[in-house]
Amino acid sequence: MTNTATGSAIKSAGPLLTAWGAAASQEGLAGSLLPPDWALPVPSAGADVWRRAADRLAAVREQAEAERDTPWPQPLASRYTRFFRDGNRTEYESQVRERQARLTRAVLMAAASGQDAWLDEAADGIVLLCEQSSWCWPAHEETCRPRGTVLPDVTSPCLDLGAADVAAQLAWADHVLGARLDKRLPGLRERVRHEVRVRVLDPFVQREDWHWLGLDGDVHNWCPWICGNVLVAALRLTEPGDLRARQVALAVAGVDRYLAALPDDGSVDEGYEYWWNGACRALEALDVLEHATSGALDAAVVPVVRETVRFPHRMHLGGPWYLNLADARARPPGDQPWHVPYRWAGRLGEHDAARHAAAQRPATVSEELGRALRQLTDAGWQEAVADAPPLIAGVWLPGTQVGLARTTGGTAHGLALAVKGGHNGEHHNHNDVGSVVVAVDGVPVLADPGRPTYTAQTFGPDRYSIWTMQSGWHNVPEVRGTPQGQGERYAAREVEVVDGPDRFEVRLDLAAAYPVPGLERWWRRAVLDRGGARVTIEDAWSFTGDGGASVLHLVLAGQVGQPSPGRVVVRPPDGARAAVVSWDPEGATAALTVRTLEDPVLSQVWGERLTRLELRLPGTARGAFEVRVEVGE
Repeated sequence: MTNTATGSAIKSAGPLLTAWGAAASQEGLAGSLLPPDWALPVPSAGADVWRRAADRLAAVREQAEAERDTPWPQPLASRYTRFFRDGNRTEYESQVRERQARLTRAVLMAAASGQDAWLDEAADGIVLLCEQSSWCWPAHEETCRPRGTVLPDVTSPCLDLGAADVAAQLAWADHVLGARLDKRLPGLRERVRHEVRVRVLDPFVQREDWHWLGLDGDVHNWCPWICGNVLVAALRLTEPGDLRARQVALAVAGVDRYLAALPDDGSVDEGYEYWWNGACRALEALDVLEHATSGALDAAVVPVVRETVRFPHRMHLGGPWYLNLADARARPPGDQPWHVPYRWAGRLGEHDAARHAAAQRPATVSEELGRALRQLTDAGWQEAVADAPPLIAGVWLPGTQVGLARTTGGTAHGLALAVKGGHNGEHHNHNDVGSVVVAVDGVPVLADPGRPTYTAQTFGPDRYSIWTMQSGWHNVPEVRGTPQGQGERYAAREVEVVDGPDRFEVRLDLAAAYPVPGLERWWRRAVLDRGGARVTIEDAWSFTGDGGASVLHLVLAGQVGQPSPGRVVVRPPDGARAAVVSWDPEGATAALTVRTLEDPVLSQVWGERLTRLELRLPGTARGAFEVRVEVGE
């Protein structure tokens, strides 16, 4: 299917196209885009900024010197095929990522040192990428199963996250090292342009049936991630003219479509960790676009941009811990491109977002070349002074029905309560309508497990046989032996929120989340009593008649003592103070199920185990149950 200048990919105006009008059209861009040598917002090698950056590359230099003259990581066919044989995707993808990370280090060293030896190292990595059969990750390859094969069709390149990442990395390398590459390895840059055009830019322009374009209304984080990388590749590697303007216009339309899909509050249903590969990718693309148009296309006027810049600090529990939803982790990697929200927060006057970003400054340099280049050459970021994070007192985000509140704003000390409404058809969905997270001193004690290592099962028809995706391992009831259903119709109803100086309260009806005959209402009321330093979770239900018992599940993180009548003591990770979890009626039957965590993605967050507290509720037609969480000794 071919895109046209009036096709659906660009004719529906979101917030960017509405604000920019004709300036964002193919015709407008043809007259405003800077030439390729000036289109990307990073100085090329030889500029003074690279001499200053050399002092910040000690760790990069050490690793680059250790790996130089050793074999490069080699993604092998046998590893590629594992996805189709046994579902393993990490063995191949890890080799791809290690190869690209090594190339990033080589480019940075070549730019900072000016030495030909590092230029040769970078050229080796560039050629290896050019000769790699496919840039698409096997989990995303669309040609194999229809053909009954386990290796990609090189004549029909699949444009996915991996392919777009490589295209942008090659474009950034060409931008920084271009003149020196021409002198030392003439012909290499022409090879780069050919490979990027055939594998990425042509498929991007020629097809509009890529699922990640969101033309069916389902827009998710792939759209700005891929479109942002295509934007970089087009600006640098396509000659000025109508084709380049068209490529850029389509990329802008994709980012616009993503921003239009965000709720007005800028929240992300995939959770905080995925903000970095969705909304943040959009912000990075907008940075590049503003530079490439000499400021003509400025997204600072778009309200949802301001709101989404606020999202990371609004989800902060304390220290390295964040409220995690869907496939996000509660303790995500800390080496994120914090310079991006810092720069946007400064432009927009969002002081809390800027404080938060400065407080999270990573000690390492990103392994993604584009992000590393901006991180090292952004003067404002290099001069940023670390401050304490804002740790706001509370927020409710109606777009995703997520709220977080703490006992006292400005400190993680004490209790924090998070509540999620929403529905069970969200992106990277877990069946978790009505779930709560409670933290002590910024560390989760009533926890959301997150997700294990991605495999073929994760995004296949058997996703919900993975225990972390099931409502049974979230802090919600199992109603008369029935877990929550999967799909958008299984949702919270009649959500009410109160956020005052003394208490934060969310009340919602969970009945629609359960395919249970005769269930009329399941009211959940979660309250943070700021003055009394207590979290209360009240469940009240009504059925058309008596029936089987329900069970309230609470997932506990840390060391869990044996339940005594009506209470259990939990000592969360990271040395946070103990929490006392109590319930009423205290005579309810209580049991513990210990889940040993063998998957590294889970154990790196929670340690060796998570424990599920199971509280048996009466099987009466009407009833109520209360759980309280307080700070212990």
